Amino acid sequence: MKSQKDLEIGFDVPAKIGMSVEDVQTPALLIDLDAFEANLTRMRQLAAHYKIQLRAHAKMHKSVDVSRRQMEIGGAMGICCQKVSEAEVFARAGFDNILITNQIIDPVKINRMVSFCAPGRRVICCVDDGANVADLSAAASGKGVVLECLVELECGSQRCGVSDMAKLVEIAAAIDSAEGLKFSGLQSYNGRIQHHQSFAERQAAEKNVASVTRQAVDALRKAGLECECVSGGGTGSFAFEAESGIFNEIQCGSYAFMDADYGRIENESGQRFDQAEWQNALFLLTSIVSTAQDGQAVCDAGLKVQSVDSGLPVIYGRKDICYIQCSDEHGVIEDKNNTLSLKDKLMLVPGHCDPTCNLHDWYVGVRGGKVEALWPVSARGKAW
Repeated sequence: MKSQKDLEIGFDVPAKIGMSVEDVQTPALLIDLDAFEANLTRMRQLAAHYKIQLRAHAKMHKSVDVSRRQMEIGGAMGICCQKVSEAEVFARAGFDNILITNQIIDPVKINRMVSFCAPGRRVICCVDDGANVADLSAAASGKGVVLECLVELECGSQRCGVSDMAKLVEIAAAIDSAEGLKFSGLQSYNGRIQHHQSFAERQAAEKNVASVTRQAVDALRKAGLECECVSGGGTGSFAFEAESGIFNEIQCGSYAFMDADYGRIENESGQRFDQAEWQNALFLLTSIVSTAQDGQAVCDAGLKVQSVDSGLPVIYGRKDICYIQCSDEHGVIEDKNNTLSLKDKLMLVPGHCDPTCNLHDWYVGVRGGKVEALWPVSARGKAW
């Protein structure tokens, strides 16, 4: 493997440390380090204000370097991952408090997960089916390790999770009595409410989340099972979970980078998140490659370098032009006044940061117009 100093610009990497942003090969993912660090600092302050722990979600960025800064600067006590192979990347990098916010069912995945359980490393997964308990127990006890488990509660996402309280208690009791397992509490996350634009809509939905979660904690307590951990919440709803008095962990991820979709949601005062709450720190740098058609320009950022499931990207700092269409390799920009020229560079705010990040190999960290850091997308493609 080449050392970073031997990597070739334009083939191995989009940039090198010390060069001007104007010389970065496009399309490339940029992190504005000042904005990024400001977001991390603000979340640390908010978590301290609410007296709640932050477990930062690494599935958003898949980067060991980003997660380290979320812990060092942002005060995160651990991380979340979504897949076993993704979590293993962080375990190999030395992270010792990892929650896999997913059900691990396949025997190969279970064995890989328990293989990176070790003394001093906390590994946790979610369970919503009693049949899964025996498999997890056999694998963990066979390795002589302890795997922690959260029972996942269905609290509105209509995806994974148990809604019947008797069944939830039954699964928790099975975990509690199983060799090699530890019942640690609840996973209660409603992904559907994160992007409701209206503050009032998010608040109303979260009241149901808190109510159902409180019922679950009470049911478990009556059965003699205490929840060490009640985990949930995301960038769009974490303040509600934090204020509920029932959660003690929040699982925010996108706050660190932001994207166009999160930017549109509103705070209590009706202000946009990207104007009043968080700074845009993640950008897709793109170059103009054609101005042959009157009233439009074409850039080199198409579908292969960004996800548009949550909408098209927004051109940062420009109101006079608009990204209106994309194909595999190109983006069409409406430019009615023909202001753009060949080789011009623009910064796009991706519609959805998580899947966009997974399409790239590198983050280019910039400060003051210069490249300061080059971070690999460490767990890119780790989907198993």
